[in-house]
Amino acid sequence: MSDRTLNDGLLDVAVVGAGFSGLYLIHRLSRLGFSVKAFDSAGDVGGTWYWNRYPGARCDVESMQYSYSFDDGLQQDWNWSERFATQPEILAYARHVAERFDLKRFVQFNTTVTRADYDETTQSWTLATDKGERIRARFCVMATGCLSASRIPEIPGAASFAGEIYHTGAWPHEPVDFGGKTVGVIGTGSSAIQAIPELAEQAGHLYVFQRTPNFSVPARNAPLTPDEIARWKSDYPALRKRAREETRSGTIYEFAVKSALEATPEEREAEYQRRWDKGGANFMHAYNDLVVNEQSNETAADFVRRKIREIVQDPQTAELLTPTDYPIFTKRICVDSDYYATFNRPNVTLVDIRRDPIEAITPVGLVTRSAARYGFDALVYATGFDAMTGALLRVDIRGEGGASLRDKWRDGPKAYLGLMSAGFPNLFMVTGPGSPSVLSNVIMSIEQHVEFITDCIDHMRSKGLARIDADVGAEERWVAHVGEAAAGTLLPKAASWYMGANIPGKPRIMMPYVGGVDRYRRICSEVAAKNYEGFVLA
Repeated sequence: MSDRTLNDGLLDVAVVGAGFSGLYLIHRLSRLGFSVKAFDSAGDVGGTWYWNRYPGARCDVESMQYSYSFDDGLQQDWNWSERFATQPEILAYARHVAERFDLKRFVQFNTTVTRADYDETTQSWTLATDKGERIRARFCVMATGCLSASRIPEIPGAASFAGEIYHTGAWPHEPVDFGGKTVGVIGTGSSAIQAIPELAEQAGHLYVFQRTPNFSVPARNAPLTPDEIARWKSDYPALRKRAREETRSGTIYEFAVKSALEATPEEREAEYQRRWDKGGANFMHAYNDLVVNEQSNETAADFVRRKIREIVQDPQTAELLTPTDYPIFTKRICVDSDYYATFNRPNVTLVDIRRDPIEAITPVGLVTRSAARYGFDALVYATGFDAMTGALLRVDIRGEGGASLRDKWRDGPKAYLGLMSAGFPNLFMVTGPGSPSVLSNVIMSIEQHVEFITDCIDHMRSKGLARIDADVGAEERWVAHVGEAAAGTLLPKAASWYMGANIPGKPRIMMPYVGGVDRYRRICSEVAAKNYEGFVLA
């Protein structure tokens, strides 16, 4: 580690990341009087929305809910233009927040934190950056995001491809012109489902290489009307309170009160059709047992399968696009604009790489196991992220005795409430594994975590305390509870990124907490009220 030190003294808090978590952290901490500095490898604020600039990128949570709630003036002044906001608009919102609250002065951009070491003698952290700097801070907060560590699969010959190469999670900042080009897309997850219709509009020909088909429902995106905006803004406090305290997802939908099996087939068909026509993830709440009862789940899955077969004209292509080997909603439900209809275009070809896997990338395209060859000018990896843990473990984090977080989490992540991992004092995580995070409206979960963390640090200051760690027993009990909550649902039946199944060698464990935002918030509030029960303060 270099001897060059960024600051002469000791920061109260160092924050890694300047997305929505990092911005709210520095806003709260600075106003509480703490010295704070954030570090981000990006050139500006925005986190995942800074990097995910691929064609068609937009949020799958409705924009009136995918926003901060901590400042009513901000809520009232900002106007979203569409039901589901695009990446440029979300990035503009993040920049607006940073400017409104003068937050950029606390951020060092174009800086990657590569290592973090805990010093037991000084009870502080030393962070090393790719610039050779060292930053010392009493507390370190990892605000690195759940979907920020993009991954490219290891395919023989990948480096030999002579054409253009892109990843949906690290898209260029300048426009990319695919006009008239032959383009290959590897992957059919949520990013691909948004990007493929847009790419098909531009490309001369588009090859889509699919291993696993995904369930997707229509977004029915549209401009927001003045009346829709006014309705939300007139009742924002009550709506936000309801989302936080009465919903499992932190998002307000039409929540059902009965089982799918209590409805007649005709009633179910009508309800699924109504929600399909309305659009969005609201579809998954048609009945209250769709993620816990396999028979109920199959009624929703079968409806979507029939829709795919109705939309896609070629029967063979329709069958390839139809998921049959896992329950619907056990992977994050995708929300699309004309995804299935795109495969009716004459310039789009779907290639089944489950039956005929990719053998190698070549200088001009790729070859499959059957020796089928596909040539293209540009290759787009829509292969997702090392979710939940990837961004955390890309930093070499060393706790007490030099113990490595990578080693501790080798068999799966262990964290108390998804906030701290025992043996790594004064190190907090925002929306870490074991919290609702990706199963929720993540901005709602971010706010709750940031408020818990900053209140805790402020509490420690008021009590003259210098050190906090998770209790090993409390952590073990929480990890067991997270596993038990998941086991009561259908989610473990899918090889999803929730389970780490998209990363070769990654332990198969349900990383997010499925118990719900409402229940989780109550637990955290009780923990804080009991003098941070389950944490060891000294």
